[in-house]
Amino acid sequence: MTVRKRVDASALRTELLAPAGPYAAIDVVPSTGSTNADLRAAAVAGAADYTVLLAEEQTSGAGRRGRGWVSPRGSGVYCSVLLRPAGVAFADLGSLAVVAGLAITDVTAALDVDAVLKWPNDVLAGPDRGKCAGVLAESVASDETAVVLGIGLNVQPLGTDVPPGPGGLPATSLVEAGARSVDRTEVAALLLAALADRERSWRDARGDLAAAGQLADYRARCATLGQQVKVVLADGAAQLGTAVDVDASGQLVLESVEGVRRTVLAGDVIHLRAPDREYG
Repeated sequence: MTVRKRVDASALRTELLAPAGPYAAIDVVPSTGSTNADLRAAAVAGAADYTVLLAEEQTSGAGRRGRGWVSPRGSGVYCSVLLRPAGVAFADLGSLAVVAGLAITDVTAALDVDAVLKWPNDVLAGPDRGKCAGVLAESVASDETAVVLGIGLNVQPLGTDVPPGPGGLPATSLVEAGARSVDRTEVAALLLAALADRERSWRDARGDLAAAGQLADYRARCATLGQQVKVVLADGAAQLGTAVDVDASGQLVLESVEGVRRTVLAGDVIHLRAPDREYG
C-alpha cells in the first residue's frame, strides 16, 4: 500500500501566515465531515477573515445543490477559506466562484496541466476533460459579510468507483493530467497563494470582475463559452441556448436560436455536442 505524505501544516503557516503571507490562520485536520460546515460554524463564532481549514479527508463533503463530493484520505487538497469582504455587496458575492476557478487554473498552469473552466464552478483537465476540481461558495448569516469558499482539487486518482457528475462528467486528477509535481503541500501552497492574489484584487474592485481585471481571464479560460448548452435550474427546469458570454457579476449569458439573450445566475450546465448527445 502506498503511503501518502500528509499536507504539512507547519510549512504552509511559515509561507502563508501573516505577516509573511495573507492568511490569519491555517489548520490541517486528519478528517472532518465538511470543511465548509466547520468554517461556517467558526465564522458565526467570530473567526477571522482569511481563516483556512484543510482536511486530509472529508466524510460528508458537499458540492452544489447538496451533492456529495468524494474526498478520500490523502487524495487531494480539500480546503475552505473564510472571507469577510466588507466592501462587497451581497449580490456580488456569487462571483467568488469565478475568482476561485481562476485561482485553480493559475495552479494547473504552474503545474503544466492543460485545464479549462466549466461554468459555474468546475475545472476540467487532461485530454478527456475530466473534472479535477470544484468550488462551493456559501454565505454565512452574521452581523457582517462573510463567505466560506470551499475548494476540492483532486491530486491523486480517486478510483473507478467514483460516480460521474451531472451530464456524465468523469473525475480526473493532477496525476492523470500529467502534473509536474503532485506534492500536496506544494499544491496547497500554490492554491492558497493564487487564491489570495485573485481574491484581493476582486475585493478591492468591490466584487466587479471586470474592474478587477479578471473577467477577460475567465472568458479566455472558460470552455463553456461558444458551446450549445443545456442549463438545468434548481427547480428542474431547463434552458437551452448558446453560451455567449459571462458578465461582470459572473452570470452566464445564453442566446436562444431566436437571438434572444438572457442571463443565468446558477445552474448545472451540460455541453451539447449534438441534439441527441451530451457531455459534462
